[in-house]
Amino acid sequence: MPLAWRSARLHSSSSQTPTARSLHFAVPGWPGHLAGQHVDVRLTADDGYQAVRSYSLAAPADGDCIELGVQAVIGGEVSPYLADQLSVGAEVEIRGPLGNWFVWRPDQTGSVLLVAGGSGIVPLTAMIRARRQAQPETPFHLLYSARTPQDIWYGNELTNVVTGLEVEFLYTRQAPPDNSRGPGRLKRTDLERPLARLTHTCLVYVCGPTGFVETAANLLVDLGQDPATIRTERFG
Repeated sequence: MPLAWRSARLHSSSSQTPTARSLHFAVPGWPGHLAGQHVDVRLTADDGYQAVRSYSLAAPADGDCIELGVQAVIGGEVSPYLADQLSVGAEVEIRGPLGNWFVWRPDQTGSVLLVAGGSGIVPLTAMIRARRQAQPETPFHLLYSARTPQDIWYGNELTNVVTGLEVEFLYTRQAPPDNSRGPGRLKRTDLERPLARLTHTCLVYVCGPTGFVETAANLLVDLGQDPATIRTERFG
């Protein structure tokens, strides 16, 4: 049975980067969701024209409240409006939750490697937050690739010391002066250390642009990671 569209009212928003925002909606009757799932957002113009786009949920289920992460895409039909123009109190339509493969469940006990490219950090942050609530001792390692330090989402949250969570930032265009790695795309050596620590039986979640995801998945397999343990979500 198709999922119904629900009315969602924006109750707050916050900036993550110069072009990205977190949007918090109240969705009456929301059925709950798993970390890693996403929703469809539908906008309807005055003339009846409708546009639908998918966005990842950025936090675990919290009653009727959901959080989305939106990256404004230049020339985009939906994302610039959501990120820059949607005002508190405004309503959109939301359908979900969607996706049952790229999810982390609170009853999972094994170690996890998260690999994010750009806004691909959004569903992985939901997993990190869900882990903090349910299993704070479960080992998680996050590799987060962004263009520059200014493009990091959830910076304050991810840089706080959390038991069992290791976070590494990788920069592709500009790295901070104290970054010994320097700027560059994801490479084999970036994945070797976390895999050695977590073992090749850990679950791996990779999310980001298509090229980034394909590169990461191929490198993981080359390093001996069982393909059955690699879950990917891509966009663009």
